[in-house]
Amino acid sequence: MTGKPALVHRHGEDVRVRVADTGVELLRYVYRAEAAWEAPKPYIHPLRTLAGRIVTDYRPNDHRWHKGLQMTASHLSGQNLWGGNSYVHGEGYQPLPERVGSMAHAGFDEISAREDGVTLAERLTWHPYTGELWADEVRRVEVHDIDPAAGSWALTWSSAVTNRRTEPLRFGSPATHGRAGAGYTGLFWRGPRAFRGGRVFSADGEGPGLMGRQSDWLAYTGEHDGFDGHATVVMAHAPENDHTGAHGEHPAHWFVRNDSYAGMAPSFAFHEELVLDPGRTLTRRYRVLVADGAWDRDRIEEALGRTAW
Repeated sequence: MTGKPALVHRHGEDVRVRVADTGVELLRYVYRAEAAWEAPKPYIHPLRTLAGRIVTDYRPNDHRWHKGLQMTASHLSGQNLWGGNSYVHGEGYQPLPERVGSMAHAGFDEISAREDGVTLAERLTWHPYTGELWADEVRRVEVHDIDPAAGSWALTWSSAVTNRRTEPLRFGSPATHGRAGAGYTGLFWRGPRAFRGGRVFSADGEGPGLMGRQSDWLAYTGEHDGFDGHATVVMAHAPENDHTGAHGEHPAHWFVRNDSYAGMAPSFAFHEELVLDPGRTLTRRYRVLVADGAWDRDRIEEALGRTAW
C-alpha cells in the first residue's frame, strides 16, 4: 500500500484530500463563508488519521466558532477574528457583533496533487466588522509524508499576513487584555469531545502546566469514542519562526487545554501584543503531525526529524 494522495475540489465549497489506495479522506479544507457571528474564515474539518479516525471537532456546543484547524486572531486592533463573544476586561465575554470580523477567501493560485503530496496555495483578505481591507494573507497548506507503515501523515501550514492599513495592526489575546492564561490566538486546533482529559506533553514537559510555556513542539493524545484506540496530534514550529525570541523575533508560547476541551495553539500573542507596522508582513509556518495510536516522545522526535522543512 502506498500513500499517494488524490483530491476533489468542490468549487465555492471545499477541497478534499484522500489517500488513493484506501479512499480515506484525510481532510476537507472548507473556504465557503459561514455565520457572521462565528467570524467566517477557512478551516480544516474533518481532519483524519490514516485509519480514518476524526481528530477535530466542528461547532461544539460550548464554542460554536471552534472549527477544526484554523488560523485565528482573537484580538486584532479592537476586532475579534476568532468568533463568538468578545472579551472585555472587567466585564468578561460580551456579545459585541460590531467587533466580529472575517477572513475571506480571495482565490487559489495552486491546487495540485503529486505522488508524494498535495499543495493548496490560497489568497485571503482580513476584514473588521465594517468590511474595510485590513490585511492580505498568502496561505499554503501542504499534505505530505503519508506513511502507512508508521500510521502517520504530515501537514504544513504557512501564512504570510501583510498589514494594509495606514496604522499598525495589534495582535493580542484575552490574556494580553487582562484574562490570565487565556492567550489563545493564531493557528488553533480543536479536538473531538472524546479527547477531553487527554495527555499533553512536549519534548521536556508534561501536562496542562505547559500553558504559556515555550517548546519546539507540543503533542496531544486522545482516546476515540466509537472505536478502540488512540490518536496523537502534534503541532511544531518551523525553524524560522524563532518561537523563543532569541533573535529579535516576537516570541511564541503554547496555549493548551485538556480539561474543558481539547485544544492547542502556538500563540504569537500570549503574554504581550505583537505589533505589525503598515506594509510589514508577519510570516509563520507550522507542521501538524497526525498519527494513529498513543505516540511517545521518542517516536514523535523521530517522525519530526524525518520530515524536512
